Amino acid sequence: VKPGRKFRTGDTAFFGENDLQITVIEDDLPEGIRLVETSVAGEDFFRIIENIGHIPLPPYIRRDDTARDRDDYQTIFAKERGSVAAPTAGLHFTPELLTAIQQKGVVIAPVTLHVGLGTFRPVNVDNIRDHEMHHEFYSVSQASADIINQRRQNGGRVIAVGTTSVRTLETASRANGELISGSGWSNIFIYPGYDFKITDGIITNFHLPKSSLMMMISAFSSLPIVLNAYEMAKENGYRFFSYGDAMLLF
Repeated sequence: VKPGRKFRTGDTAFFGENDLQITVIEDDLPEGIRLVETSVAGEDFFRIIENIGHIPLPPYIRRDDTARDRDDYQTIFAKERGSVAAPTAGLHFTPELLTAIQQKGVVIAPVTLHVGLGTFRPVNVDNIRDHEMHHEFYSVSQASADIINQRRQNGGRVIAVGTTSVRTLETASRANGELISGSGWSNIFIYPGYDFKITDGIITNFHLPKSSLMMMISAFSSLPIVLNAYEMAKENGYRFFSYGDAMLLF
């Protein structure tokens, strides 16, 4: 494949010392997604990827990744492979902080969403309803669904850590606020006017302008409140984006 040309069906790429070959099986899926076949699978595949790959820092971090990023750009509760970026609100949590939170009676209910590259794609259309939202794979275990549903029935609140958790919860919830276990693909686009079914609070970083993430938090709170929070962040020297500070929205 010549540099600059998109991969098409039948094209093969070689990585490392030809340790890994990836052949495109189908190239006309939505959002430029391609179905590929690899020459190795399972743990051997991930071993090669980890040896020859780089930490997928966001495109606005204009530097090469370092050995420190391998730890810093990873949440303490990460488990499943699949995301192309970290759910950065989770980067603020340490084992000590989670313990302190649980000691206050908060129950942790993990959910999974594999962050896709589309999360960095700006909304460039004049009418946001014309924006084509990216698809991301999510999973909610029965145990987590039971915890959240029981807490809500007892008057508890659901605080989502990050917009990825919000997308998962709102995708997997019924109109009555019941969370349903299972997995699938989410392309939910949350913008002002959206009626949140289950999310009572959001811990989130300060996002890029013109992004679907900014629209989500504006839908949850309000645009004036969000803009005021950003002004306060600038005045007080807060850090923005993936390695930045966080805010709590109710």
